[in-house]
Order: sequence, then structure tokens, then C-alpha cells
Amino acid sequence: MITEDRRQLNERFKKVFAILEDRGEIVKNDRGGRGLGDFAKRILGNRSYGHIIRAYLNDNDKRCINYEQARRICNEYNVNMSYLLEGIGTPFGMDLPKATELGAEDIPSLNILFTNAEAFAGASVDSDSFLRESADFFTLPGINGDGYVAFPINGNSMEPVINDGDTIICRQIAGAHEIKDNKIYAVKSKGSIWVKYVQKVPDSRGRTTALRLISANFLEHDPWVEEVNEYTRLYEVVRRISDL
Repeated sequence: MITEDRRQLNERFKKVFAILEDRGEIVKNDRGGRGLGDFAKRILGNRSYGHIIRAYLNDNDKRCINYEQARRICNEYNVNMSYLLEGIGTPFGMDLPKATELGAEDIPSLNILFTNAEAFAGASVDSDSFLRESADFFTLPGINGDGYVAFPINGNSMEPVINDGDTIICRQIAGAHEIKDNKIYAVKSKGSIWVKYVQKVPDSRGRTTALRLISANFLEHDPWVEEVNEYTRLYEVVRRISDL
């Protein structure tokens, strides 16, 4: 009998698999090392076990991935083990620490990290990088939970929607598959961060391999296409503050 925790594990596996497909790390019919058989070889030890992986992904099949196989996925594809095994955090880790990780145990309601664009763009995944910067937390009505970051905008590329000196608040999304075209996102890649209207750019198989970044001030700033890779981090802009 499959226990409830195994079923939940399998549901998380489906989400991780979808993100890996979205990133192009798995291409089901690929013959160049990223196909379903290659995935089965790395996780189940046999290239011919692709049908078992398909069973795990099938909502109508009762078979579920086990914990040892899940650990292999984490090791092979750099998946956040806490997420896949226990449902804690996000599939590939958060760039942002929780307030309590930075010594704010007595004020747990402070959930938005205020930093600057340069520090955020260059910050590594661990919270130590933020300890070296100004790590102030604050809170606003209607914004609950962890993983929010706020930073001021420099420049006029998003005027008049977002003005120079405004502060934006954003939260990480799991991957490009969650992007809704023509909404505003912060795109973090290669040590830079851009706040733009975003459109997905699919390849011939329908996978999002790049993003078209569009400025609101299009008369002065031309759009461009930025490649999506395993290092790209995406954040939905949820609030603009003109005076903070």
C-alpha cells in the first residue's frame, strides 16, 4: 500500500520534472543525452525503465517514486533535497533567507528583505551574502510569507509604470513555465538584474528557452532577448512603492 507521504513525494517529483523539462535539462524524445531513457538511467539505473518514469508522471497510475530515487534526482539535477523529500522550501532553493535566519526571531512578521539591486544581483544562494550587506526587513499589509525582496529602481527604462527611485517588491517563481506574458518580472542572470515586461520565447518543441525583455519606456530603450538557463532566477513584481 502506498502511504500518503509517498503520494505527496510523487506530486513534488512531478513539479520538479516539469521544471527540468521547462529548463531543457530533460527532453523526452531527445537522443543526445537528455531523453527520458537517459533520465531513467541516472535515477533508476536502467535506460529501458523510461516507462516507469512515465508511470510516476501519470496521474492515473498508482505507482510512486521512492525516497532513494528522489535522493538521486537531487544529487543528479541539483534539486533542493528539503523540498523534494520534505516539502520545505522551493524546488531549486530560494535566493532569499528568512528573517529568522538573520537574527530576527523576535520580529517574525518582518518578511520583506530590503536591499539594493547590486547586492541582490550578485548575491549567492546562501544567506551569508546578505549578512555582509544591509539586511533590513520590513512588512506591508497584504504581503505574507517568506521569500520577498525589495530594492530601489535606478533609471527610467520602466517609466511611467515604475519610476526612477521607486522601490519594487517581488517574489521568486519556480521557473519560466510560470511566467504570464506581458507582466512585469525581475530577471536575475549573469550577475545582473532587469525589471521588465516579459514575454516567453519558445523553441521548436514549445519549451521556453529565452525571454523577451521589454521596457515601458520603449522610445529610449529597445527590447532584447535573454537566454534562460539553469542559473536564471525569476521574480514576479507584486508591489511598487513610490515613497519608502
